[in-house]
Amino acid sequence: MSLRPIALSSDLSRLRNEGYDLDIRGGFLLVRNVPYVGADRTVQRGILISRLDLSGDVTNKPGDHVAYWTGEHPCHSDGGKIRAIENSSTPQVLCDGVSADHTFSAKADYRDYHHKMTSYIARITGEATKLDPDADARIFPAIPADECGGPFKYVDAASSRAGISAVNGKLAGQKVGIAGLGGTGSYVLDLVAKTEVAEIRLIDGDVFSQHNAFRAPGAPTLEELQARPRKAVRLSEIYSNMHNGIIVHDAFLSEHNLALLDGLDFVFVCIDQGAAKRIVVDRLTANGTPFVEVGLGVLLTDGQMGGIVRVTSSTPATRGIAERHISFADDAAANDYTTNIQIAELNALNAAMAVIQWKKMVGIYRDTGQAVYTGYAIAPGEIANEGAE
Repeated sequence: MSLRPIALSSDLSRLRNEGYDLDIRGGFLLVRNVPYVGADRTVQRGILISRLDLSGDVTNKPGDHVAYWTGEHPCHSDGGKIRAIENSSTPQVLCDGVSADHTFSAKADYRDYHHKMTSYIARITGEATKLDPDADARIFPAIPADECGGPFKYVDAASSRAGISAVNGKLAGQKVGIAGLGGTGSYVLDLVAKTEVAEIRLIDGDVFSQHNAFRAPGAPTLEELQARPRKAVRLSEIYSNMHNGIIVHDAFLSEHNLALLDGLDFVFVCIDQGAAKRIVVDRLTANGTPFVEVGLGVLLTDGQMGGIVRVTSSTPATRGIAERHISFADDAAANDYTTNIQIAELNALNAAMAVIQWKKMVGIYRDTGQAVYTGYAIAPGEIANEGAE
């Protein structure tokens, strides 16, 4: 099946976004899983089929009112045939892999394929709902991605349903790196894996330990933890279920492998060791690569935690002000972040702030403040922004 006609045709996109189970085969549009009443008054499911008239990959107005059906002839709730749509009941092969048991004819001037298919479905499924109020052709099926080398294993139905596919497409083709896959870095991956970037380069040489399970998305089993998986490898295996472009580098960044940062369009710096962060920032600056650096400063005082969640954005135009906000001291020196205090919500917030800032930089979100530094103070719940010079 090619998904291009569905993506490019507003009537087909509307059908898919409303939850219908669409397929395109050999010039025919199929809507699968349509509830209907059989002659024995049981609710079953069939396939509604129409010839598909296209100009290139975009639908034209339907050329006829005829539809085809795979399954028993649909009946009224009392078991009598729906005569209003009845036509020939001669089985026929429409194309390779698609056959029909019946032909329907409900003459109307159908505006588009959404109008045509939903009109037939209303006649057929309306009878089924009299017997089963939950009968519905809108099943929201999982949709595999088209075989055209895209970034996802299955279709981004969320963007199409919200009408923001074009906006989110601003990230298409980007190569993004995540340096450090601890709590914040793993949440960054969780968010970036849901974008159209072409490559997500994971760089971390650590083991996924038990304390990491309480700072990262997901829920590993005890057996997984006992196997001591590598962070980058484990996260790649999880998120490669969704995204095609994940590349693993099971290594700590050092002066010997900084080339791992080359060729990237953007990098999330999620490193808490000052010396390593210093050489990473220097390499990205020399390469002219924009990046966001993240950090938590959490203190435990009198049995309560407080502190700052911060992100700093650095581009060739903002290097000076960004540099002043990046700490190159080891985070362990004066805060409790490196202990096993469970602060997953702060990691998730830090990651969300970083990803939002990245999306502002590429024009997905409006950015009227032009902030280079954003800090969230936990105790007062206040956000401080500092803009470009």
